[in-house]
Amino acid sequence: MSEAVHQAVAVLRAGGLVALPTETVYGLAADAANPQAVARVFALKGRPATHPLIVHIAATAVLEQWAADVPAGAQRLAEAFWPGPLTLILKRQPQVLDAVTGGQDSVGLRVPAHPLALAVLAEFDGGIAAPSANRYGRVSPTTADHVREEFGDAVDFILDGGPCRLGIESTIVSFLGEDPVLLRPGAITPGALAEVLGRPIRMPDGTRAVVRAPGSDAAHYAPRTPAQCVESQQLAVAVAAGQIDGPVALLHYSALSDRLLEQVVARSMPAQADGYARQLYAALRWADALGVARLLIELPPADEAWLAVRDRLSRATQSV
Repeated sequence: MSEAVHQAVAVLRAGGLVALPTETVYGLAADAANPQAVARVFALKGRPATHPLIVHIAATAVLEQWAADVPAGAQRLAEAFWPGPLTLILKRQPQVLDAVTGGQDSVGLRVPAHPLALAVLAEFDGGIAAPSANRYGRVSPTTADHVREEFGDAVDFILDGGPCRLGIESTIVSFLGEDPVLLRPGAITPGALAEVLGRPIRMPDGTRAVVRAPGSDAAHYAPRTPAQCVESQQLAVAVAAGQIDGPVALLHYSALSDRLLEQVVARSMPAQADGYARQLYAALRWADALGVARLLIELPPADEAWLAVRDRLSRATQSV
């Protein structure tokens, strides 16, 4: 076991905060059973107390230490996708802190796939509450440097695991009602979930109360730069309009004319959904570093593979 992992575990046991790499994004980790440590997470992020935290656990075998009821469908998803980018919302065990659950009777659980996160969890031998390591509502970090830019020395220890492999947060599925509900799209698509469950996953329809889940605010994952999604055929018009206020940056995935590219500071993004997701948050931070007046984002395709990316872009371009 590396010295860095030992140090991270020591900080967690002492009630400190650790920036922890996962395959999705870096988390701001604390002992999920320590109310003072959990309170520090909320204070540092500026996160509302009613917003629950995801608890990271070491293996499916300890699921029932945290969840009071694990339906067969949830068990099947855990066996299929853990370790991996899937969070399950389940009825909580009584000992789970109210601060972790946002006062709800449910808890979000996942087993991350990053080897350093798993090593920390195995040695720590407990649950770790770890929302994304950024100020509330802002762009999630996908490198250790992003965490340093966000918090400076306010985090007790940063465990550097390199760039995150997936780059966007986990898929969240609730098992609190009769049917499993997709609360947040991620790398695991609705089709992949349905294949394991043997039935389609239900989407929130807005007609019934749904559990509060991380990353579900209309405005979230937002850069400081005012940002706007634009259909491919409207890019030229949008660039011209945006330049009224000053220089414009552009994220695009399709081939654009030299004439259009000469008018903006452009960043070409991958044309495949997984590659785009991996680079998305770094690209939003790139735009902030430029200091431009506006960021235009070419809207990706509307098929299932792009569902999670379009979800993050929709929230990132709302007013916070």
